[in-house]
Amino acid sequence: MTAPREEGQDESLDDIRRDEENAARPAELFHANVNEFVTERLIYFIPRPAPGSGRAWCSQWFRHAQALSRLDSIWRAWENLRFDPALGMSNWWLHHADPHLRALMDPVTGPFGGCVDGHRSQEPLPVDTPPEGLFTDQRGQLGANDPFALG
Repeated sequence: MTAPREEGQDESLDDIRRDEENAARPAELFHANVNEFVTERLIYFIPRPAPGSGRAWCSQWFRHAQALSRLDSIWRAWENLRFDPALGMSNWWLHHADPHLRALMDPVTGPFGGCVDGHRSQEPLPVDTPPEGLFTDQRGQLGANDPFALG
């Protein structure tokens, strides 16, 4: 942090450079990974689903691709929003944790729905092979000709 300046005094080049370097430096993670976040923090935030609660959980959450992706997203959002002392945690609950947890713990459509009596693997959605040439490799082409194009 820079020292307070007298009125009319400009920030020095060193002060500006230091502020930009500090802003660009990635914040250190509190939790080493999503598993640590789930086992050391999240499980204490979320009550255990009771019979008839309309919620499901799987102790082997890491074996469900959707759960792993959603819980990783919840963890990464928490890691970033924890630095906002005003609205960070409210934003995290409202826009990240609550919607992801509702989707994860839904006993009908969520990935844990079949795990009420222990872990049960889910079959992936069926897909057919599309006709040859229908899709092209678009890697490296994002905005190549048009800065507003999505691909």
